[in-house]
Amino acid sequence: MDVLERLRSILDESGDHHNPGPEALRQIMGSVRSVAVVGISRNPEKAARRIPAYLASKGYEVIPVNPFVDEVLGKKAVPSLEDLTGPVDMVLVFRPSEEAATVVEAAMNREERPVIWLQEGIRADEAVETARARGLTVVQDLCTYKVHKAL
Repeated sequence: MDVLERLRSILDESGDHHNPGPEALRQIMGSVRSVAVVGISRNPEKAARRIPAYLASKGYEVIPVNPFVDEVLGKKAVPSLEDLTGPVDMVLVFRPSEEAATVVEAAMNREERPVIWLQEGIRADEAVETARARGLTVVQDLCTYKVHKAL
């Protein structure tokens, strides 16, 4: 199975069939360098910590966004996206679906127009539709780890 077939298979697992296609996912993962991780966990057993740690080990700059931690993965955490002063290429969301729309809206308002990625199992259909209508790239209900590993 080639890379694009593996990515198609992963995309088929997602509940959002409007996610970017395999080529676009490859382009996203290849061009993104800095990732603001909203909801990063201090607990190394949670996916919200394991996946950002994996991304950091692969050379991505991971910026922790969590109001309840001071530091994660050796980096100072910021309480919210609004408190993040520098630009980011992607906002990766590890918040429950009922809280995800607020994060998508905050990401939409960022000047640099980052890719917005809601981790597997997380959806915010209305906010995602609005962001896509504004021309932003949004992925939802898809695992960044699985996509990166497939590449």
